[in-house]
Amino acid sequence: MKQLDVNLMHPVEQINVIIGRIYRSGMTTTSGGNISIKDENGDIWITPSGVDKGSLTINDIGCIKKDGTITGPHKPSSEYPFHKAIYETRPELKAIIHAHPPGLVAFSIARQVPNTNIVPQARYICGEVGYATYGCPGSEDLGKKIAKEFKNTKYKAVIMENHGVVLGGTDMMDAYQRFETLEFCCRTIVNAGKLGNVNSLTDEQISQYSNHFPKNITHFMDVEYPSNERALRTDMVNIIRRACNQGMMISTYGTVSVRWKDNDFLITPRDVARWDILPSDIVQIKNGMAEAGKIPSRSVALHQRIYQLNPHINSIISTQSVNLMAHAVSGQKFDVRTIPESWIFLQDVPSIPFGMLYNDVDKMAQMFNNNRVVLVENDCVFVTGDKLLNTFDYLEVAEFSANSLVMASSIGPLKPMGDKEIDELRVVFNVK
Repeated sequence: MKQLDVNLMHPVEQINVIIGRIYRSGMTTTSGGNISIKDENGDIWITPSGVDKGSLTINDIGCIKKDGTITGPHKPSSEYPFHKAIYETRPELKAIIHAHPPGLVAFSIARQVPNTNIVPQARYICGEVGYATYGCPGSEDLGKKIAKEFKNTKYKAVIMENHGVVLGGTDMMDAYQRFETLEFCCRTIVNAGKLGNVNSLTDEQISQYSNHFPKNITHFMDVEYPSNERALRTDMVNIIRRACNQGMMISTYGTVSVRWKDNDFLITPRDVARWDILPSDIVQIKNGMAEAGKIPSRSVALHQRIYQLNPHINSIISTQSVNLMAHAVSGQKFDVRTIPESWIFLQDVPSIPFGMLYNDVDKMAQMFNNNRVVLVENDCVFVTGDKLLNTFDYLEVAEFSANSLVMASSIGPLKPMGDKEIDELRVVFNVK
């Protein structure tokens, strides 16, 4: 697999990769949205006006030179004025994304700003979000209104009234991860609101949460990579990409681990975009130590304890898919007694309070003696299984079931299967 380090690409390649990813993820339309990069000499590379985002190539992307000269085969985006205004206001920002993804547009037309405190990493990545009043698209007026919001240096994202969102980053991946995370945040809030109340974390809870991250990881040298270990790395990367493609994992969050031998295992690294993880990025954990030169996921200690206390578990996925997180944020029970298949695969799914994940590792690990899936309020979903593909299947079933529950909330009260039906399933399908 070829390394995909977006920030090392030429600006036209970066723009082409990211606009394609945004379009394929359903976060912009054929004609909507625009992104730009300001390079080190002050030139601004930007998507063209009126060119299909689904078939854009590097040859379509033009450049506006520092002296105002325009190069490229097409007219630059009509929204260039506010890109230019943001760069002038915030020189440290080198990439800008503007689009109309459904979740962010929902807040735009409701004229509200999303509270990113629904999960810790959304707060870390997105921070507080600004709000710019309406201006005609492509106008100098709109550029001035947006630039005014960006003068407040705590904002790297601004909701545009009845228009969408614009975000900046120190580079293209920084901007993209903020964009993807903020859209996840908005969709989660919208779906949680259908289920009940939206519960947010306090700044103090988020600060305390970060204190539980491991500070000093012990490393070991002389790492061996036998063929079965390398095969597991490839399997993990394939599952991670499938999860990203299906919207069940985003760049900034998602951990996958697989038991290799005894209690040694492989786990995803920290701070590597999930879309772009390679087999060589995966971290081997041996006797509780990480292979030299790599930093494992922050939840590595919990994964290790789950494997130690549960010999039947050989793989773990923790992630933040939108509909499961809607239940985790609303506090609404995730009731899988919806259709027989959901309950047979998942059985009853417990929900635990925010913070327990790291406050009591042993208690958390022991929960998987009898549960395949555990929902952690305002945090994530943990899914376990014998084989990695089975674990991913359980995640799919859980997210599909959660999606059905969100949809059903608009139709009428949930009418789950009763104890009689569940007892019958236990007998017929030999479920303990």
